[in-house]
Amino acid sequence: MAETTLKTSEPDYVVIESGKTTLKDLYTKEDWMAIWLGFILLIAGLLIFLPRPPAGMNENLAKYNAVMKAEAARAPFKTIAWHEAANAKKGIKATDQAFAKTLQNYLNPPSGWTTNPLDAIYRSKAAADVLNAAGKEAFEKAKTAEAAVLAKARASEAAAAAAGFRDPTLNAQAETDIKDWTTAQGKLSKAKSKAANKPFNRVPSLIGLAIALGLFFGIGKAVMGKSFGRFFLGFFFVFFIAVLAYMAETQATMKYWGVGFPLWAIFFGMLISNTIGTPKWVSHAVSTEFFIKTGLVLLGAEILFNKILAIGKPGIFVAWICTPITLIATYWFGQRVLKMASKTLNITISADMSVCGVSAAIATAAACRAKKEELTLAIGLSMVFTAIMMVAQPAFAKLVGMPQILAGAWMGSTIDATGAVAAAGAFYGEKALYVAATVKMIQNVLIGVTAFCVAVYWCAKVDCAPGQKVSWWEVWYRFPKFVIGFILASIIFSLIDQNMGKDVSTVMIDHGVLRGFTKNAREWFFALAFTSIGLETNFKEFKPYFKGGKPITLYVVGQTLQLGLTLLVAWVMFYIVFIQVTNAI
Repeated sequence: MAETTLKTSEPDYVVIESGKTTLKDLYTKEDWMAIWLGFILLIAGLLIFLPRPPAGMNENLAKYNAVMKAEAARAPFKTIAWHEAANAKKGIKATDQAFAKTLQNYLNPPSGWTTNPLDAIYRSKAAADVLNAAGKEAFEKAKTAEAAVLAKARASEAAAAAAGFRDPTLNAQAETDIKDWTTAQGKLSKAKSKAANKPFNRVPSLIGLAIALGLFFGIGKAVMGKSFGRFFLGFFFVFFIAVLAYMAETQATMKYWGVGFPLWAIFFGMLISNTIGTPKWVSHAVSTEFFIKTGLVLLGAEILFNKILAIGKPGIFVAWICTPITLIATYWFGQRVLKMASKTLNITISADMSVCGVSAAIATAAACRAKKEELTLAIGLSMVFTAIMMVAQPAFAKLVGMPQILAGAWMGSTIDATGAVAAAGAFYGEKALYVAATVKMIQNVLIGVTAFCVAVYWCAKVDCAPGQKVSWWEVWYRFPKFVIGFILASIIFSLIDQNMGKDVSTVMIDHGVLRGFTKNAREWFFALAFTSIGLETNFKEFKPYFKGGKPITLYVVGQTLQLGLTLLVAWVMFYIVFIQVTNAI
């Protein structure tokens, strides 16, 4: 298939394909190669984890489920025994096994640090002992506090039980005291982790990971007809910058304010490209789309249908009604009110802001043939606003006393990045985290739908001559093929999840294949992609697009619309129309 590009510089963000699809395209085109690489990792994850379940997994799950069922029938509230069984059940994870920990040692990002960056990759035994000594006092206090709260909860539960659980006042008191105990448990767990520091040396594992990823993507490049040697040599520089971005994220102050690795990766890359310039030998490994498309195929496996159905209709209404309304409205606003000259920039920013950030921007930019600079600008705006919103939204919700479920639905549908959604939700509370993460997952389904609709619209209205009919072959050529991998991964893993059953799937898939392998790999791929964005971006390229401040105005207006509309719809759906779902969460 013949190929033309939007810019002569290499690599480009958006490749325009024309002509007929051939079998050769299935291994020479980047979208298809991203699918194959993504599925190689997904299959590898299944082969690694599924044959190795935790010892006694089925027996222990059955035992804890029996306790929880019996306690639920015995009392009108969740008893201490119920919570103990639930916690023990949650503790059964495939990732806790020795082989999984070894794998995670290679895939985990650098650790946290405060003043010395080297603490992120190396910790001596002496340093670990100092940290443990500092955390021991806090741990002992938390342990004493937890024991006292537990004793009070046991007394309250015993009093309620003595009355046959028929006294509403005693039941309410027991429920309150047990809730206080679960909160104390959480504090104890955090204190324990700060007093259980171990020495480590991440340098060898990071070198090993760099070699492994360099070979992984390098072989893919070679199959596509590119130079393996040139890619492999330059890859180590890209990987090094990605490591620095992770280290910047894990610094205590940056972590507190939620300034994540995507923003740092773009910043470090731009700093290099706009000062000394990206070395030519590095440019062969600067492969934004290749990295992120492969990561997006892995992301598809994390979107499981059972999690979508867990929230049910209110979550679907919030994600699937507010998102397209905001997308269409912001595109209309950009064209009719702001009079933006570039329709591709307009729709890319609209999709980035309304759907789910970078992932949607990549897919949309490919579908409408946006320029590299336009995609970079959209992603940059997304990163800045994401950093602001993940701090501002939980703070606002707390200020007005917003219920956790409402706050979670609001944040899940309006904060762009999945990681930022989880951080904001966790800051506000456990229920907020659960709802926010699930709503974001539901919204992520729209990546493929958005790409397809934009491809159709561009073929029918924007790039179509007057009187010309829509060419469905042209829609197919425009449609980003990696989205097919994204959708297939979601379907396949949802079927596996359903076949296994919720409990076993949680242990083996969620806390095994995904969290123990592919999710960490995906985040590394995203870090490499954001680094590549920075390394191939020149500030001079943005000057024409910032004329009149239209991109920023579009983002601010669109985000304001989305915040207000989502909050309204979430309140209506979760607290009026489907209140029974809210009560069950």
